[in-house]
Amino acid sequence: MTEPSTFDFCPWLFWDHATEEDRQAQESYLAGLRDRTGLETAGKAFISPLAAVHTDRLRMGDFCYIAAHAYVTDDIAMGDDCTVNPYAVVRGKVTLGTAVRVGAHTSLLGFNHGTAPDRPVFRQPITSEGIRIGDDVWIGSNVVVLDGVTIGDHAVIGAGSVVTKDVPAWAMVAGNPARPIRDRRTPRTAPAGGLEARLTAFAGRAREQAGEVLARCWTGDRYVDRPGAQPTVRAWCDAVEIADLLLGGPPPAPAREEIVAFLRDRQDPATGLVPELGASGRPELEGVTAYHVLCAGYALDLLGTTFRHPVRAVHDLSSKDLLALLDGLDWEREAWTSGSVVDSLGTAFYRNLSGFGLRGEIETLYGWLLTRCRRTHGMWGEPDDDSGWLMVVNGYYRLTRGTFAQFGMPLPYAERAVDTVLAQSRDPRYFGPGTGNACNVLDVIHPLWLLGRQTSYRRAEGEAWARTHLERALGGWHDGAGLSFALSGGDGAARTPGLQGTEMWLAIVWLLADYLGISDALGYRPRGIHRPEPAVRYPA
Repeated sequence: MTEPSTFDFCPWLFWDHATEEDRQAQESYLAGLRDRTGLETAGKAFISPLAAVHTDRLRMGDFCYIAAHAYVTDDIAMGDDCTVNPYAVVRGKVTLGTAVRVGAHTSLLGFNHGTAPDRPVFRQPITSEGIRIGDDVWIGSNVVVLDGVTIGDHAVIGAGSVVTKDVPAWAMVAGNPARPIRDRRTPRTAPAGGLEARLTAFAGRAREQAGEVLARCWTGDRYVDRPGAQPTVRAWCDAVEIADLLLGGPPPAPAREEIVAFLRDRQDPATGLVPELGASGRPELEGVTAYHVLCAGYALDLLGTTFRHPVRAVHDLSSKDLLALLDGLDWEREAWTSGSVVDSLGTAFYRNLSGFGLRGEIETLYGWLLTRCRRTHGMWGEPDDDSGWLMVVNGYYRLTRGTFAQFGMPLPYAERAVDTVLAQSRDPRYFGPGTGNACNVLDVIHPLWLLGRQTSYRRAEGEAWARTHLERALGGWHDGAGLSFALSGGDGAARTPGLQGTEMWLAIVWLLADYLGISDALGYRPRGIHRPEPAVRYPA
């Protein structure tokens, strides 16, 4: 069996990062496909050996790829710059124009069965009108396009849609069945003076000043969270996230290649962990080193690359070792710390799986989580007299971010969890006048947002809370400096604008706005640590 590689799941990296050996292996594989699949290529093409390609004819234009576990049959034609992403299905007679993006787990079904009542369906004749897709079309993940459909140039098909009828050029459609949302050429406009207008103004102000915010924290050879602070790995990662959100690319300084080299060189080859600057000894999966599994890995994603080494500190854990680690965490008194460890474990499993094809003990982790979740409140751990639900809810955010959200898994006891999150959201110690920091707001809105995708239970209460805190956050921007970790309360460092506060609040504002259904007004969408889409679907 072919050993998975980064290129199988991230084919867009092949042309810039493949070695000569990689290129020769791919060319040899394509030569074999030409003999048995009718493959014709017009320029550079990549087909993962893990894809199931059983076509009568397959035509691929320049810079096209078919990723791992795609299922491609029959008569397929792809123009230049077309991509078929992991687990997609393309069958029947399907014609793609130029620059067509087919999202993961999407099915383009250019054939059908008859349905006459005189015989079983499996004996019905196969029919095929074919599917035609124009130029510059983006088809999101988990879409189904049925036989006979034509999708016009420049259209966008929202994730999860079922397309049963033709889609006009420039249309943006979504739903089951897919319905028009708007014309892509007509930007959504916010009502003057409303919350959407404030979101648009906030994002515009942040975008205009992003370069200044980043330059303020660049010393000439290192990123720091704020002027005068010590250099940290996280500061580099926060800079990458901010630049991607507001500038659509890497930070202006230093060069992208230098940032990539800095982050990749920090990884310890033996453990795969990324220690803090100046740290000595063997790194352990704890504290900031554990968090670097998240922030450094996602920063490298945004820069178009990944870790050099798997996270062996997690992959090498046996089932027994992992269970002992989880059981040894102090869930009763330190639920936040315990949840953060699970976040790092889940993210390490994702990194090892997506980048190196190493599965590890993912099932053991999910088995432990599902059997230890409290039915009474939908979380892990218990409240205490000193902090109430704070540690439990904050730990729930970290735990679910790195596992259920990252792997696209449903959450257990969703309605009980909503009750618990809303109880925490009303605690005046953390959300009353003169209080409020990025962690506490994030650790409420992300669970509400994530749970809201499963249930509408107590939605109105959640939306009222979100609106209050969104309006508050929009007033926190400091010209030329960004956002502080604490909008009110806290010590001097927490009240000083910096990269961490800016990165976190930009994501929080998006989550609050998206929970209210108005995030389009921002014009940005997180793609790193706080990305709304699962990084991979489980089981993978």
